Amino acid sequence: MSLMTGTITLTQTTTAATITIGHPAANALPLALLHQLCDQLASLKDKKDLRVVLIQTEGSGAFCAGANLADLAQADTLEKATAFFSGFARLINTLRTLPQITIARVHGKCVGGGVGLVAACDYAMATEQAAVKLSELALGIGPHVIAPALIRKMGTTAFAQLSLDCTQWHTAQWAHQQGLYAHAFATVDELDQAVAETTERLATYPLPALSALKKLHWEGTENWDRLLDEKAKITAKLALSYFTQNIIKKLIDK
Repeated sequence: MSLMTGTITLTQTTTAATITIGHPAANALPLALLHQLCDQLASLKDKKDLRVVLIQTEGSGAFCAGANLADLAQADTLEKATAFFSGFARLINTLRTLPQITIARVHGKCVGGGVGLVAACDYAMATEQAAVKLSELALGIGPHVIAPALIRKMGTTAFAQLSLDCTQWHTAQWAHQQGLYAHAFATVDELDQAVAETTERLATYPLPALSALKKLHWEGTENWDRLLDEKAKITAKLALSYFTQNIIKKLIDK
C-alpha cells in the first residue's frame, strides 16, 4: 500500500509469524489498513504448523494512534459510519477466532482503537513508555466496540476509569496492574528479549493444545460477532452528532 494509507508486512517461519503495521500518522489504523490487517490475519488461520502470531508496529514513537480521523470525517452517513466502526469489530473478532496465540509487542503509547488491538491479543508485553488513553468521550462518542475486549482484560472498574479519564494518559505500570499488559519493561531491548523468548517457547507447543487453551480463555465470547456489530451501530449514531462532527473538523484543520 502507499505511504499515506500505511503498510502491513508479514514475515514468518514454520511455527511463528510477525505482522508489522506502519502508518505515518503515529501508526494510526485507517479503514483500508484495518481490512488489510484482518485479511492478513485470516490468511494464517489454516496454517497447521503455525502456532504464534506476533503483532508489532513500526518506529520508536507511538505504538498505535487508533482510528484515523480523516476516515471518520468522511463517514457522513449512518451506513458509512457503521462501516468505519465495524472495521474495529472485524479486527477484534478476527484476533479472537484465530487458532494461533497472538502476542502484542507494545513499544510506545497507544490510544483508542490501538488499546483495543492490544486487548484483543492473547498476550501483551510493553515498555514503560507504553501509556494508554481512551479519548473517545472527548470526541462525543465512546469506546463501545472495543469495550468488551477491554472489560475482559481489565474489568469494569478499570475500563470505567480509563474511558471517563478521556484526556489523561494512564501509565504502562497502571495498565500492567490492571491486566492489559502481562509485563512492562524498562527498555525496548528488555521487551524484545522477552518477546523473543515467549514466542520461541509458545511455538514449541502443539497447535491443537494452544487452540484449545485459547478457546478456554475466550469462553463466553461466542456472541461477539453480533455484539460488536451492534456496538458499531451505537458508535456510528453518536459520531454523526453536530458535536462530534465539529470536533473532528477542528482537529483535522489544525
